[in-house]
Amino acid sequence: MTCPIDHAGTGAGIVLDPFVADLDAESAALRAAGPLARVVLPGGVACYAVTRHAEARQLLTDARLVKDINAWGAWQRGEIPPDWPLIGLANPGRSMLTVDGEDHRRLRTLVAQALTVRRVERLREGIEKLTAANLERLAALDPSQPVDLKAEFAYPLPMAVVGDLMGVDAADHPRLKSLFEKFFSTQTPPAEVPQMIADLGELFAKIVESKRANPGDDLTSALIEASENGDHLTTEEITSTLQLMIAAGHETTISLIVNAVVALQSHPEQRALVLSGEVPWENVIEETLRWSTPTSHVLIRFAAEDIEVGDTVLPKGEGLIVSFGAIGRDEEAHGPTAGAFDITRTSANRHISFGHGPHVCPGAALSRLEAGVALPALYARFPKLELAVPAAELRNKPVVTQNDLHDLPVTLG
Repeated sequence: MTCPIDHAGTGAGIVLDPFVADLDAESAALRAAGPLARVVLPGGVACYAVTRHAEARQLLTDARLVKDINAWGAWQRGEIPPDWPLIGLANPGRSMLTVDGEDHRRLRTLVAQALTVRRVERLREGIEKLTAANLERLAALDPSQPVDLKAEFAYPLPMAVVGDLMGVDAADHPRLKSLFEKFFSTQTPPAEVPQMIADLGELFAKIVESKRANPGDDLTSALIEASENGDHLTTEEITSTLQLMIAAGHETTISLIVNAVVALQSHPEQRALVLSGEVPWENVIEETLRWSTPTSHVLIRFAAEDIEVGDTVLPKGEGLIVSFGAIGRDEEAHGPTAGAFDITRTSANRHISFGHGPHVCPGAALSRLEAGVALPALYARFPKLELAVPAAELRNKPVVTQNDLHDLPVTLG
């Protein structure tokens, strides 16, 4: 017999820390609360979180769990304020991220065709050149001073790659960086949220209009061409898809590179295995995705009907986030050593850090390729690289959706 969890909006729940002071402890608490945990998002918005691997796979393929925000009872009741810091993630505009069924397939098709494994592999040479140029720039810095590896190496590569893929001028990158920092941060003052959303929309609308006037060999131009050739893509859908691809296409890869470096530097015996060639870099990437997943929580899906989850029920009208930080260390999926970083782990490729089901991330192959080029090149050029501060003293950014560091100070050796 199943029973619904108490879902009175004022009920107790695990409050997700807006400052992300201890993500590991928070993830452990979520797993301990069961596969379906009541949580409170920054800003006081209550919902549920799926915290276990098997239940996440079940829910992410359940057609009753939808992306349409109008299925959210709290939204319908007017309980979600327009200046909620996370509103841009919960209601980001019409794209493949926010629709289901036939509309989702229609919007996803062109993006998926541009990001097949074979097509992504064609980008390797360009990624290698960008990586080499970034390493040359690092080598020219003062070797006696710590370097912020995130800002100087992990950020420029993914932003350049996805910017080129989508046809975004490099001159717009600094503005995008500033706006996305506000977009993802739980500390953006509510009074600034509407203007930030408007500024992002204006910038992406400008990019789309520029591509209408001067199309190129990029995905934004391809989406515009498809809309003009009968695929019925609206301007909003093109603009929102561009925003989605830029946001997801650089943030995830930045965190993957940074988290892999921190994991390797914190586990010298694991680092020795990969640097000796005993274990391939692919294992490092997959184990990092599982153990220190770039995306800690994904907002947000909505139950169009009551959905049974184990011996509980996700009630109709409730919101659900997917807590990948908790899921990655689920002992039922990865055994009693799930909490350990182990690049020899045979279950590492069973993680779902890029999602699962119809909405699985179409850019997963590109992110893996970028990390697969950047990480071995970094360690080949700077084999004596060390953290400039202990790993425990590294600062998390106040971003509840990303497992993201404020900076990564290292000495290059």
